Amino acid sequence: MAWKPADVSSLEWTVREGYSDYAATLAEMSARADAIRAGTAPEAVWLVEHAPVYTAGTSAKPEDLRDPRFPVFEAGRGGQYTYHGPGQRVAYVMIDLKERGGDVREYVRRLEEWMIRTLARFNVKGERRDGRVGIWVDRGPDGRGGRREDKIGAIGVRVKRWVTFHGLSLNIDCDLTHFAGIVPCGISAPAYGVTSLADLGLLVTMPEFDMMLREEFSRVFGG
Repeated sequence: MAWKPADVSSLEWTVREGYSDYAATLAEMSARADAIRAGTAPEAVWLVEHAPVYTAGTSAKPEDLRDPRFPVFEAGRGGQYTYHGPGQRVAYVMIDLKERGGDVREYVRRLEEWMIRTLARFNVKGERRDGRVGIWVDRGPDGRGGRREDKIGAIGVRVKRWVTFHGLSLNIDCDLTHFAGIVPCGISAPAYGVTSLADLGLLVTMPEFDMMLREEFSRVFGG
């Protein structure tokens, strides 16, 4: 199906202060998706931070939970294990795909494009990789004749009666050692790690990042 641009001017943006409780947020997202489908609430993007948690997608493998040092939640989204924590911006996107042609694959591609364009505003080249979900940064030679690539952004979505929820996460200035408790998104190899803007030497505040996210969302998803 072809993607149909839609007006996002009435979309409701919410920046949640402090750490949002993960279980409560899941329930709120599901209820909001139902309300959007019923026409009783506008589409929405919630920008949140969570206290440290591991979340399991529908494809998560038990052996990929290496060290459950933080609470573990069944997220109900697609994908495998991921980590959320302080210094990471999580964007929960609730929009009606039926109004946009009903193409879930194109929706995921646009989430990737949203991350790539936002990172580019900070002179970071985020890239897609075939067979590896998320957005990656080339860190140069890995010392073994290949290239080291670190993941900076993750995607996990769910679509309920054509309305999306869950979304993406981008590492701004989070504790990267916390990812060691899982195999992030099922990808474990010496050449693949995780990174953040701070790890790349960029000091970016969350409000600065949020501003760029909002501007680029309009360009990628707007009519």
